[in-house]
Amino acid sequence: MYSRILVPIDLHDDAKAKAMIDAARHLGGQAGQIVLLHVVEDIPSYVAVELPSGILAGQKDDSIRRLEDLSQRENLKAVVDVRIGQPASAILAGAEEHGSDVIVIASHRPGFQDYLIGSTAARVVRHSRCSVLVIR
Repeated sequence: MYSRILVPIDLHDDAKAKAMIDAARHLGGQAGQIVLLHVVEDIPSYVAVELPSGILAGQKDDSIRRLEDLSQRENLKAVVDVRIGQPASAILAGAEEHGSDVIVIASHRPGFQDYLIGSTAARVVRHSRCSVLVIR
């Protein structure tokens, strides 16, 4: 059994969230702590200048609320973490900071662009210091 499981959720495409949470519950058993993490992608500074101030903070607050709602719907006592940045880097940093011993991440079928730049899940698998379970 794993003691600390990180579950990065893409709130823009959370169709696999239930499967990921179910896998995390199975891996953690009764004592495992689950951390739900969402990454709000950073806005380039040349774009941010044109946007109203506080837009990232608003997105972060909304993401926290949505993760808490998801946790409640799934009857899950999870730690909620929302970060701003590049998804793969933020997921890896979150895993380190939370002391995660496994990451449960969703993946999609790779398209041509994924072979050129790599998907978030592929980057996490390549660079993670802990085990990674990929859900398709």
